[in-house]
Amino acid sequence: MKRRPKYLISAVAVLTAFSMLAAGCSGGGGGETTAGSDEPAAEETSAAAEDYNSMSLDDIIAKAQEEGKVESVGMPDSWANWGATWADLEELYGIEHNDTDMSSAEELQMFKTEGEKGTKDIGDVGQGFAQQVIDEDLGLPYKTSYWDSVPDWAKGEDGKWMICYTGATCFLSNTDLIGEAPTSWEDIKNGDYKVSVGDITGGNAQAAIIASNFAMGGDLDNLDPAFEFWTEMAEAGRINTLDILKQNFETGEVACGVVWSFTGVPYKNEIENYNMVATIPSDGAITSGYASVINKYAPHPHAAMLTREYILSDEGQANLAEAGAIPIRTDVEIPQEIQDATFQQADYANAIAMEDTDAYNAACATVVERWNEEILPLLVQ
Repeated sequence: MKRRPKYLISAVAVLTAFSMLAAGCSGGGGGETTAGSDEPAAEETSAAAEDYNSMSLDDIIAKAQEEGKVESVGMPDSWANWGATWADLEELYGIEHNDTDMSSAEELQMFKTEGEKGTKDIGDVGQGFAQQVIDEDLGLPYKTSYWDSVPDWAKGEDGKWMICYTGATCFLSNTDLIGEAPTSWEDIKNGDYKVSVGDITGGNAQAAIIASNFAMGGDLDNLDPAFEFWTEMAEAGRINTLDILKQNFETGEVACGVVWSFTGVPYKNEIENYNMVATIPSDGAITSGYASVINKYAPHPHAAMLTREYILSDEGQANLAEAGAIPIRTDVEIPQEIQDATFQQADYANAIAMEDTDAYNAACATVVERWNEEILPLLVQ
């Protein structure tokens, strides 16, 4: 695993400080006894065992180290630079890790199906799945020390889910084939770029259409500007119907695509045979997040809680930013070295957060319906 000694924030110092803070502000898990007895009160012990948010960070760390491992789903090393976080957790705390890659829907279905016999600890699901966590009571509540620096829209009841990062609309361009990379939707409109957004049933393509809609003057309730734009693109033969897979960029078959920022940066860095440029459109970018969900029946609950704690630490947020993801914490400053290699924080300062998940999901459904009715026929002629 590639390390980052030049800008590595002292994660030990960060978590030690928060450990002291948490220990001073919370009641902790054990230690109180009933009058005249050396035994902990059964009721209080039970409550402490269930109320993870009352535990000190020192206690969580100690119990996580006893558990010794964390089992994740949908959090492979290659996605959003999770590999760096897993390496840090092992180096700092001796927590071993294993991941089973799967979709958001599959993750929650596994939590639900396994129930009290859960085999997985923590998952990473798209923002649109957060309500399912609450509705089906799938999440273990843990707020972390960073609760107050995460926006209200990005966290669920008692910490049953917490968005840890978002992605922004990103153009990935092969400048060896297309020349100057577009930096705005206006550049796309006025240029001759042939653009791929991927399969319209996928979240990436739907987000791309919605982002272009904001650039053209629309909103979640009015998608007409986007479809006027994409109709023009289709009629001009400027929509590339190939998917936005890394291999299609590597072969040059896709020279300009719209992807999430945390996809664009890794692709840019990994594709060696072409000069690739990742840019966030200045006139129309949206952000949508991924939520951390700790399984209600996690076999290693404290290791899962420590994982979430670390993900939201300065270093954990920097790990995500290194892949082009946008940290969710409002008070975090990304090291300049990472910004220089990915995006300046100012680049996505005006990106529109999809805070109303229901409205965004409804708009995505409309995008699919209208694309199939209005755009697809123009692509197959």
